[in-house]
This record gives sequence, structure tokens and C-alpha cells, in this order.
Amino acid sequence: MAEIRKLSRQRLAQIVADEIPDGSYVNVGLGIPTLVARYLDPAKEVILHSENGILGLRGLRAGEPGDVDLINASKEHVQLVPGSSICEQSTSFAMMRGGHLDATILGAFQVAANGDIASWSTGDPDAVPGIGGAMDLVAGARRVIVTMEHTTRDGRPKLLSRCVFPLTGCGVVTSVYTDLAAIDVVPGRGFVVRGLAEGVSRDAVQALTEAPLHWAEDVAVLAH
Repeated sequence: MAEIRKLSRQRLAQIVADEIPDGSYVNVGLGIPTLVARYLDPAKEVILHSENGILGLRGLRAGEPGDVDLINASKEHVQLVPGSSICEQSTSFAMMRGGHLDATILGAFQVAANGDIASWSTGDPDAVPGIGGAMDLVAGARRVIVTMEHTTRDGRPKLLSRCVFPLTGCGVVTSVYTDLAAIDVVPGRGFVVRGLAEGVSRDAVQALTEAPLHWAEDVAVLAH
């Protein structure tokens, strides 16, 4: 197979950020999701939530000193925005579990066509799994958006008919954004592709996906 030009992590984050509606309350996870926060349109009011008890935060600007008392759940220094609030972790988890977040954006090891997600353990006995608040987030957020590479480092599919790693949540994923495609998870249909990276063919993406793909009527071109 010819080499495929994939979307960069930064470009993928931009695509996801552009699709977050104005007025949303959103939790962002580690990795690519953290980058999404950097590309949110300042003209939109998108309130970011951190499970350790902050509602209304942003990343530090270049050269901005960090406050040792202000970190997000990823232990990164952050800054409060006007109108932000701080609470104890139990209240923060109540926001997550109670359906008060419009979306959570997180990475995953595997996603199944029925919306199952495996994001906290590969079952490797030498690894140290860290589930954090992932189960609470995927169970309570109105939308569960996964951002990840389309395949593992050795080229194995991460979009499957059935997850084989321990599950984080069952039937919860609404959309998946990979470095090759933008995909919705549609009940009764499975993976429905609505965007393809520029220069990538449908056959090439299907060859890298274990589960069958379906196609929207108008598949957008995702420019690099």
C-alpha cells in the first residue's frame, strides 16, 4: 500500500475544536484532546471543565508564569478565566455523572462500531493502568468524542467490531476523529464516515479499519 499522508495531531485538534458549539461545557483529556483546547475559537464561549474541580480554565500563554496551586487533571498548569469556579472533587464528579457536560473529548486504545470504548488498560501486566474519571465522564457527558490515531504504532486497527481491551464504557461514543477520518457512531449502522483526510481513499481507510465502514452522502475533504 502506498504511503498515506495523515493529518497532524495539531490539525486534527483544530478540526475537532471547530466543531464544538458555542456555549458548550466540555471536559478535555490527555494527549490530542489537550491540544483541542488550544484551538477553540475565542469568539465562542466554550467552558472547559477539569475533573479535579475547576470549571472555566485555559492553558497558559507563552511566557505566562504558572500558579503552583492551579493545575488540571493532567497536572498541567492552567489559568482561570473570568467567571470560573473551583469546587471539591466530589462536586466536580457530580457534574460529570449528572449529565451536566455537553461533551467529553478523550483518547482511546480501541473503539467498537456499537460505541464501546476501551481507554484505560491494554491488559499488559507490566503496565500501570490509570482510569481516573474516564468511566464517570463517558457515562455522564451528552457527547463522547474520541480523538486518536487510526491505527496502533505497528499498524493494527483501533476501530473494531468489538473491543478486546477492558471497557471504559458501553455504547457511549458518539464521534471518532482520527488522523485519517471524521466518523460518527450511528445506532444500527456503526461507523459512518463523514470526512476523509485529503488524498486518502475510502479503500485505504477501510483497509486500516477492522469494522465495516459506512459513508455519509457528502463526505467532506479534511485539508492538511
